[in-house]
Amino acid sequence: MLRGASVARRWRQELVRNLGRLSHYYARGTHTIADKTSKKADSSAEREIPIQLSRENVVDDSKSNQEVKEEKALPLYEHHIPTDIFQKSLLTVGAAAAALLDPRRHDMVAVLGETTGHTALSKIYAMMIEDEEGRQILIDKPRINSSTLNLPFLRQLPEGTLGHAYIKFLDDNQVTPDSRLPVQFVNDPELAYVMQRYREGHDLFHTVLGMPTNMLGEVAVKWIEGIQTGLPMCVGGAIFGPLRFRPKQRQKYIAEYLPWAVRVGRSSKLLMNVYFEKRWEQSLSELRDELGIESPSFL
Repeated sequence: MLRGASVARRWRQELVRNLGRLSHYYARGTHTIADKTSKKADSSAEREIPIQLSRENVVDDSKSNQEVKEEKALPLYEHHIPTDIFQKSLLTVGAAAAALLDPRRHDMVAVLGETTGHTALSKIYAMMIEDEEGRQILIDKPRINSSTLNLPFLRQLPEGTLGHAYIKFLDDNQVTPDSRLPVQFVNDPELAYVMQRYREGHDLFHTVLGMPTNMLGEVAVKWIEGIQTGLPMCVGGAIFGPLRFRPKQRQKYIAEYLPWAVRVGRSSKLLMNVYFEKRWEQSLSELRDELGIESPSFL
């Protein structure tokens, strides 16, 4: 019995070391992308945005095990809850089970996105660095909530602008910009911001794509997000969401929504690279043309 426990313990330790090496190798590759991009961009220090490795994957040999454990236990940003690989695994299993039993548990869906999204978030970060507009978003780190948005200003914008369409979307669906939960379980402040930006931009994605918030619209948006970002949460929602469709919904989904979503996901600009806050007065139709978004003519 003791021998079996010892073997299991050694196996877990080896697994953690291998995951650490893989994550460190991937992050080094992302550094290379950022370095190449920085040569093309402005050389000023304010435009240099280094990838910050997650502390769970970086070990300083000069520190004792106790010091490393204490450093990992420190929060990296507001609302951060430090977690190791084992804790993330437990959270993933629990959140997945809760979300499957009740898809309305948005808190569990959010946890699942954070615990499974490290690789995808790193790739999104690299793609944002390579894009001028996305790079500016990472520098400014704007937030989308009622304290940062001038809602009265958006309400008085002409019909047909992005700002007017966004306010109408919020009013029609009786939601506010404050409805998105803060990120907690991402052990890197830069990647945590990327996840927060995705989360707060979701309603704007719906607005730009022209998709309603019913089941058909949500699954279509999840397909586009999954194709563009690779986030497991989005891919899972795109694949398993249609299982809840009624026969008529499934027929319409296969004939219209799914082909459109796949085309838009593959051909349009990464929505994470759109600095929406600088485009409120832009015509929505003009913005769609710029981003390469095909209007959903079937609605």
